Amino acid sequence: MPIKILMPALSPTMTDGKIAKWVKKEGDAVESGDVLAEIETDKATMEVESIDDGTMGKILVAEGTEGVPVNQVIALLLEDGEDASAMEGVEVSAPPPAPAPPPAAAPVTTPTPVPQAPAPFAAPPPAESGGRVVASPLAKRLASEKGVNLAAITGTGPKGRIVKRDIETAVPGAAPTALSGAPSAPAAAPTPPTPGLNLNDPLLGTMPEFEAVPNSSMRKVIARRLTESARDIPHFNVTMDVEIDTLLDYRKRLNGQEGAEYKISVNDFVIKAVALALARVPESNASYTDEATLLFKRADISVAVAIDGGLITPVIRDAGNKGLAQISGEAKTLALRARAGQLQPTEYEGGTFTISNLGMFGIKAFTSIINPPQGAILSVGAGEQRPVVKSGALSSATVMTLTLAVDHRCIDGATAVAFIKELKAILEEPLQFML
Repeated sequence: MPIKILMPALSPTMTDGKIAKWVKKEGDAVESGDVLAEIETDKATMEVESIDDGTMGKILVAEGTEGVPVNQVIALLLEDGEDASAMEGVEVSAPPPAPAPPPAAAPVTTPTPVPQAPAPFAAPPPAESGGRVVASPLAKRLASEKGVNLAAITGTGPKGRIVKRDIETAVPGAAPTALSGAPSAPAAAPTPPTPGLNLNDPLLGTMPEFEAVPNSSMRKVIARRLTESARDIPHFNVTMDVEIDTLLDYRKRLNGQEGAEYKISVNDFVIKAVALALARVPESNASYTDEATLLFKRADISVAVAIDGGLITPVIRDAGNKGLAQISGEAKTLALRARAGQLQPTEYEGGTFTISNLGMFGIKAFTSIINPPQGAILSVGAGEQRPVVKSGALSSATVMTLTLAVDHRCIDGATAVAFIKELKAILEEPLQFML
């Protein structure tokens, strides 16, 4: 019986994908661990590996096809000894989506060492019946070399198979962990974004000549999620000016040290300061569900990065317990990988708070849309010379405007004010980084 190759779910927000490229062609021999295709998801282009041996019998979805639903059969793999006749009569329609599981209880006092974003589905465990761990040969070899316990890994490959990327991001000797450290709210049916013009709308005939650029999977997801956020999350903004001359002096001295192998940016200071402020005001490191407000035990900071065709938010994990040099290195590496389309889901999922910085473009101040299911996002403007009054006398200082948007369902006004005041205090006196 031919083996059905399905369109995999490669990220929690993925409902369909695009077949960017078929690596294996019809008639090609396939071994377990071979890359079959490249799939464009809502976040990146990712490789899909085979978990079986055989021969590529038939490609059912052509290269370049968009909007292929998750779990649709995209190809058939012939097992050893089978020929083309074995594919006759094989059912290739997509199965109906499984119903969302009921939400678990939400004990907010339970430690959540690795908080993840509530997801509409969970990846299957990397084990077959009998408890055998399912991993590609390459993943097994890399795990052996790194000392990684395969039983502690949740595979992101087809059918929960552990693949190379899972080993690259794994911690050697880690104990088995649950896929999510926090209960998730029931998955709601996606709300379509507010419609724009239809391409057949007569109104287009009155407009200047234009080029119709098809919306990518990423652009469609951005449109849907941000429309839902702006419409469904009751949010408010608080704004505060921060004087950063002392911070800039510290930055200059740190970067000017002989033999320094880092170049710390103002944004690196902001990431660290946000993590420290979240620790001081833990009620602001929150996410809302219908059953409970989730208060996260550490700060996993999402940093907005512009990429071709959209935006992605790689995550600096546990930023409060990392030094500026480490934060700087991780932020630069993640940004480069994001722009190259190489981020894995573990690198952009599960943040607890987002920072969006447009200061490098000279933007003085702006407000951002909250990135659900997070409870807050910080907009960072440019540091610029402005007149200030000190002790009754007019002076000048380098001032940066911060605007905090919060979900009022889980963060109240007093909490938002307490957080941004702590953030201002830390940024204006960088010695607090040592506390």
